[in-house]
Amino acid sequence: MTSLVFGLVVVLCAGNAVATAITVPLWWALPAGTRAGGFAAGVPLSGWGTALTLGTAQIVLFAALTYWLVPLLARLHARICVASLSPSVTERLAQRVETLTETRADAMNAHGAELRRIERDLHDGTQARLVAIAMRLGLARESLSEDPQTVARLLEEAHESTEEAMAELRVVIRTIYPPVLADRGLAGALAALGTRSAIDTTLDIGDLGTIPAAVEAVAYFTIAEALTNAAKHSQATRTAVRVARDGDRLSIEVTDDGVGGADETLGTGIAGIRHRVLALDGTVHIHSPSGGPTTITVSLACGS
Repeated sequence: MTSLVFGLVVVLCAGNAVATAITVPLWWALPAGTRAGGFAAGVPLSGWGTALTLGTAQIVLFAALTYWLVPLLARLHARICVASLSPSVTERLAQRVETLTETRADAMNAHGAELRRIERDLHDGTQARLVAIAMRLGLARESLSEDPQTVARLLEEAHESTEEAMAELRVVIRTIYPPVLADRGLAGALAALGTRSAIDTTLDIGDLGTIPAAVEAVAYFTIAEALTNAAKHSQATRTAVRVARDGDRLSIEVTDDGVGGADETLGTGIAGIRHRVLALDGTVHIHSPSGGPTTITVSLACGS
């Protein structure tokens, strides 16, 4: 409806200007007694002076109205369209709840799979080594008085198995919550991550304050995955990581100078980042045109 009304107003103004420009030179051919139209209505066209004066004034008036009204009506029409077509607060809330429900389900499935993986790692690896250690120590105790050399060999093997079991435990723990986060915080953990990166990495980390552990873990794994993807797939020689906090939002930006063209449907790296972030009601934006650069921008709620 607004399109029709605004369109008629524009056509009226522009049409009058064009029609006047066409009819003024032909005033002499019009029927006798014809009067000037527009805002000069009622004045008879009796000669070139009247026609040119009133016609020029009318052309200028309607051209000025067209020049002023068209942008104004276009902006007003755009605002009305945005207001009418944009989802309402209720619809946006419903979409947000739906997204959170889906990501929470994905997170729960991933969490369950991760727990099963940890259980298998502990059962098949660490637990098996601990059982072997216990058996060696039992044999060593039985042979303590009869065969000192066998005891020494069993103790040495038990010692080596203990060190291997501890190493496996550290690997398992690192996949749950990196110890460096607990020891050094997010800034220190990212500094260590940048140092270990396969390509040159620059860090720009602002004052982050206190951040919940879950947000720290997601931020850490997001940046770690982005750096890994850049090193493996983008042919990049340099990456830049920027982490800043603005009120209750933590923003992360990872940029590389690679060939671009990142495809979320290939592999699980970017999809994993998105699932982690969306599970905490965050946002992920990926800009990776062909030829690069690739920029991954993440925003997370971290409390006030």
